[in-house]
Amino acid sequence: MNPVSDLPRRAVTRSAKLASLPLGFAGRTALGVGKRTLGKPAEAVAMEIQQRTAEQLFKVLGELKGGAMKLGQMLSIFEAALPPEIAGPYRATLTKLQEAAPPLPAAAVHKVLAEGLGEDWRDEFESFDDKPAAAASIGQVHRAVWKDGRAVAVKVQYPGAGKALISDFNQLARLGKLFGVLMPGLDVKSMLAELKERVIEELDYTIEADSQSRMRAGFPADDPDFYIPEVVAQAGNVLVTEWIDGTPLSKIISTGSAEERDHAALLYCRFLLSGPKRAGMLHGDPHPGNFRILADGRLGVLDFGAVDRIPEDFQHRMGRLLRIGTLDDIDQIEAALRDEEFIREGVDIDTESLQMFLAPITEPFINETFKFNREWLRDMAAKVTDLRPTNVVRQLNLPPQYVIVHRVLSAGTGVLCQLECEIPARAESLKWVPGFAEDGDDSPIDAADTELAG
Repeated sequence: MNPVSDLPRRAVTRSAKLASLPLGFAGRTALGVGKRTLGKPAEAVAMEIQQRTAEQLFKVLGELKGGAMKLGQMLSIFEAALPPEIAGPYRATLTKLQEAAPPLPAAAVHKVLAEGLGEDWRDEFESFDDKPAAAASIGQVHRAVWKDGRAVAVKVQYPGAGKALISDFNQLARLGKLFGVLMPGLDVKSMLAELKERVIEELDYTIEADSQSRMRAGFPADDPDFYIPEVVAQAGNVLVTEWIDGTPLSKIISTGSAEERDHAALLYCRFLLSGPKRAGMLHGDPHPGNFRILADGRLGVLDFGAVDRIPEDFQHRMGRLLRIGTLDDIDQIEAALRDEEFIREGVDIDTESLQMFLAPITEPFINETFKFNREWLRDMAAKVTDLRPTNVVRQLNLPPQYVIVHRVLSAGTGVLCQLECEIPARAESLKWVPGFAEDGDDSPIDAADTELAG
């Protein structure tokens, strides 16, 4: 049996489910017109349409599982525009679906290995565990011992997963109007085009192998802070890398001492910030499951399927934008956001609301140290998930170049808050983010000279 045989994989069934989305949207819009005719306030009607649109969108993505489930995870940026009662159940559904995904049977795994490594694939291993050590939406990982005696992780992609994912994405790309309802300021077409390119890259293990090798070159084996496993072999839908043991970051989050959490958080923050400068790359999936604290205290990093290549000029643009965001000049901030197309041409922004929104977000990059915690994160989430048409967030755009950057910043901040840590995020930014220190000045901004925005 195929691991996703219980999913509605037939093209006609999947297309029918996806096609139900715009029909539902049209029905809700007509219903909204009727309610306005009957005197219900326009703002209340708009919020109701948005909520129902989001509910149906995420419900269909969840039902499709497989490729669409992966797509749903990548489109999680839209959760920022949703109230907790919608976003919460959606996240829970995705987690449940992923955890419930049955493993690929041994015979099917062997077939993929034979197609990639050859019919004599067993000669490459001293041993191979048919039981997967980990599973995800498009593949699973097996533990094995390579022919030279090294413990290795063998990543095997589900047969047909790529085709299903691309098919689902092509269907959803036609539904830009739906996403526009959730965030009117968003250039949906450009953003979805960028997401599709990233999806295709993530399915290609040759790209992942190259990304991991390039990242390891930027963080060599003798690095005092980090360890990137070596790529051992790659062919077809098979990727073999060094196996690393260590304490999962998730365990540090749940049971680590304050000292352990601060240590892990500092390395985690340093890795995400320094990747572009040291390797020209940004790790695009900062989930706690992809990080381990090794016995020697270093941070081990896994899974390089979602990686963004960051050119040097773009690094400086990001750093400049981050620096300007920490200033108290809202006109300069607005101009910078327009330069980077976070505010699209023709979109009017209430600068006072924008300043109030940005002020707490920039705190970690202004103070000497910052305490990341769940309470601060809840305050941030409350601002973002306010669905009222007056919410300035809904007028902002996400430029294509910033799609993965946004995902990393959002997810990474969430992990730091889970760690309940206190770290010098500003000092790390000054050291590793080109353009953040104005005119090459790496000295911190004097707190007396620079007020918190807002």
